[in-house]
Amino acid sequence: MGTKERKERQKTEMRESILSAALKLFSDKGFENVTMRNIADEIEYSVGTIYLYFQDKDEIFYELHKMGFDEFFKRQLDVQNVKDPLERITEHGLAYIRFAIDHPHYYDLMFISRVPAKIINEQEDWSSGTRTYDLLKLNIAQAKEDGYFKDVEVEVAAFSLWSFVHGISSLFVRDRLKMIPQESIGSLVSGALKFLERAY
Repeated sequence: MGTKERKERQKTEMRESILSAALKLFSDKGFENVTMRNIADEIEYSVGTIYLYFQDKDEIFYELHKMGFDEFFKRQLDVQNVKDPLERITEHGLAYIRFAIDHPHYYDLMFISRVPAKIINEQEDWSSGTRTYDLLKLNIAQAKEDGYFKDVEVEVAAFSLWSFVHGISSLFVRDRLKMIPQESIGSLVSGALKFLERAY
């Protein structure tokens, strides 16, 4: 490996170290309680080093938020080929909850913390979050064409379903669902979805 390639690899590794440390600190302590110096101390580098990669912690937060939603969207696409629209929506719900369980720090930053809204709204090119919700609405529209959710608007059904899986995910992330084993999630989501479909 040449000098140039080695330097690029070192830069990439440093950037990943900064993001990894910031992710944990933001989730554990809260975005507003973390400083650039805290992040530097976590990886045992000078604060000046952090500023070589990110201009401030808002930029770090935005990058983490985008990374989380990119992975989240990938998981949604992985189940998009399920033929039956209602079953597909169920699989999307399960993928949503599994993401929260597998990546609690990311989920906390993406959906629970109140800080991202201000930062994300300032980014005109941000679309990582909206495309996942758009995909849910698309699937609901296709389900309506097949006779499901007949008497409800797409927006209402999307909001209801998202609120449902978000509630379960948030409770898991905050360790408030100890009474429900993880292996029961699938049947819980499927049953609740059928209940919602009948209600509409």
